[in-house]
Amino acid sequence: MKNKYIESFEKAQIESKEIPEFRAGDTVNVAVRIKEGNKERVQNYEGVCISLRGEGAGKTFTVRKIGANNVGVERIFPIYSESIESIKVVRRGRVRRAKLFYLRNLRGKAARIKELRRK
Repeated sequence: MKNKYIESFEKAQIESKEIPEFRAGDTVNVAVRIKEGNKERVQNYEGVCISLRGEGAGKTFTVRKIGANNVGVERIFPIYSESIESIKVVRRGRVRRAKLFYLRNLRGKAARIKELRRK
């Protein structure tokens, strides 16, 4: 059971942000604010969303991309974080699982996800 003050604070935090609807298998582009010294810049992080977890203001999602030298890089983002400037869904994936951790063991063409066709 949550404290009513904490609940009201979380509700205000959730309502203030505009988040698109996405799920595991979707390719997302996350614009993250990065602070370096006294400068601030926005860096895009694009990859496949492999999991969504949690609820309310503590909800997080994991994005996996293939970095330099074909090394997989995963990053966990809190959805309602102040450091996230925007989330864009690049393409929708057709998957049968809620968590796509099996992608960690796949390489190249085997790791592709089919695109979801809307009628």
